[in-house]
Amino acid sequence: MASPWLRPPSAPIRGVKALVIAAIVLVMLYPFAYVIFASFSAAGSTMQASLIPSEWTLDAYRAILQGGVVTRALWVSAGVTLVGTAMSVFFTITLAYGLTRTREVPGAKPILYLVLFTMLFGAGIIPNYLLVKGLGLLDTYWALILPGLISAFNMVVVRNFFMQIPTELFEAARIDGAGEVRIFTRIVLPLSKAVVAVIALFYAVGYWNSFFGAMLYLNDASKWPIQLVLNQYVLQGTPLSQFENPNSVPPPAQAVSMAVVVLATLPILVIYPFAQRYFTKGVLTGAIKG
Repeated sequence: MASPWLRPPSAPIRGVKALVIAAIVLVMLYPFAYVIFASFSAAGSTMQASLIPSEWTLDAYRAILQGGVVTRALWVSAGVTLVGTAMSVFFTITLAYGLTRTREVPGAKPILYLVLFTMLFGAGIIPNYLLVKGLGLLDTYWALILPGLISAFNMVVVRNFFMQIPTELFEAARIDGAGEVRIFTRIVLPLSKAVVAVIALFYAVGYWNSFFGAMLYLNDASKWPIQLVLNQYVLQGTPLSQFENPNSVPPPAQAVSMAVVVLATLPILVIYPFAQRYFTKGVLTGAIKG
C-alpha cells in the first residue's frame, strides 16, 4: 500500500494549495502594482479607496525625463552597466578558461586558490577605499567597475562549466592545428552560451543596482548612477523637484518618487525573462558538476 505522502492530493487539497499560492502571488505583486499606479497618479488624485488612482497622468515621468538629474543618472547607469558587464564577462571567462588548464598554465593552481581565498575573506571597506584612492580612481566611473570586475563565485561557476567539456574535443582540435585562442573562441564559447548569458545577467544586475560604491567613491553629484539618486531623493526624502525646471508646476512628490523607482527597476524586469531560460542549463550545470 502506497504511503499517504505519495498519493496524489485530493481536489479540496489542490484547491487550498491554489488559494495559498494565489494569496502569496497577490501579496508579492501588490507593492509593484502600488508603485506603478502611484507613479501615474495626478495631483489631487486619491488612492485610499482603490489601488487604481482616480486621475492618470504622465507628468511625473515628463518632469524627471526632461534632462535633469534622473535622465543623467540613467545614462550613467546604462553606460556603467554596459561597459562593466562586457569587461567583467571577458575577464571572468578568460580567467576561468586559463584556470582549467592547470597543466599547461604555470601557476594556475596558486592563482585558483588565491581567487577562492577572496570568497572567504574580504579586504574590507577602508582598504578598498584606500586602494581606489591610491590608484587615482576617486570621482571616476572606473571606481564603479574595477573594484568588482571579477566575481570569484561567477568564475568558479564558469570554470566548472568549462571542465565538463569533453577533452576529446580539445585533442581533436589540437591535432587539426588549432591553438588555444582558436579552441577557446571556436569550441569553448559556442558550447558555453548558457553560462555566459547567466553570468552576464548577474553582472548586469549587479552594476545596475549598485549604489554603495558610488556613495563611497563619487563626490561629484553629476556622476551619480540612478540607484544613488533613488537612495538620495526617494529613501532620504530630498525633494527632487528643486533640481528640475523651476518654471513648471511640479507633479506630486509621491508620484515623482514612484516614477524614479519604476525607471530604476524597469530595465532589469525587461531583461530578466529573456535570460531566465538559461538558468537551469547554465548555473545548475556549472555549479553541481565539476
